[in-house]
Amino acid sequence: MSEVLAEAQQRHWQDTYTTHPGMYGEQPSEPAVHAAALFRTAGAGDVLELGAGHGRDALYFARQGLTVQAADFSATGLAQLRAAARDLGVDDRLSCSVHDVREPLPLPDDSVDAVFAHMLLCMALSTREIHTPVGEIRRVLRPGGTFVYTVRHTGDAHYGTGIAHGDDIHEHGGFAVHFFPRHLVDTLAQGWSLEEVHPFEEGDLPRRLWRVTQTLPH
Repeated sequence: MSEVLAEAQQRHWQDTYTTHPGMYGEQPSEPAVHAAALFRTAGAGDVLELGAGHGRDALYFARQGLTVQAADFSATGLAQLRAAARDLGVDDRLSCSVHDVREPLPLPDDSVDAVFAHMLLCMALSTREIHTPVGEIRRVLRPGGTFVYTVRHTGDAHYGTGIAHGDDIHEHGGFAVHFFPRHLVDTLAQGWSLEEVHPFEEGDLPRRLWRVTQTLPH
C-alpha cells in the first residue's frame, strides 16, 4: 500500500481502539477456536499471532496453554492486550510487539510451531506486500508447522464498492480491505501443503471470508 494509505490506516486503527477499547469483545473468534484445537492436535507449544489487535484471540490461545507472541501495528491495541493478560493471569505466557507486516519479523528462523492471522492479510496491503509476511511466516515456522489465516474474499458484499484504491482494495468507513480472489490463496500456498480453504461468514453484513490452513513440509 502507499505510505499515505498505510499511515492513514494506522491512525484509524489507533483512534478506533482508543475510542472503542476492546471493540471486538472478550470472546475469541470462531477461527481462533478452530485454530487452537488444530494447534493442540499438532502438538504445538507456541504460536505467533499477527494482527492481534486488543487480543481476544491471543488471550484465548494463552488460556489454552499455548505460549503466545502477539504482534500488531497498533500500540494502543497491544496495551489493552497486556492489561487484559495481567487481569486474566496469563501474562507469563504472552508477549507483545509493535510490528508492521511489511517489515521482516524480529524472530529467528524455525522458531515457532504455529502462526495465526485473522483478517490481517486482507488489510490495505498490495498483492506484492502480502507476499512479504507469508514469506516471513514460512521462515520463522518450524518444519511441519501450521499457518491458519482468514481473509475477506471477492464474494463479499463490499467487494467492488466504496472507495477503490486499486489491486482489489476498497475502503468503507475508514477501513481499507484487500479482497482476495481464489488464485491469490493458491499462489500464497505454493511450497506449502494447502490443507483447507473453508468459507464462512462473520458479522452483521455478513462479511464473507475464507479460513485457510496450510502447513510446511517436514
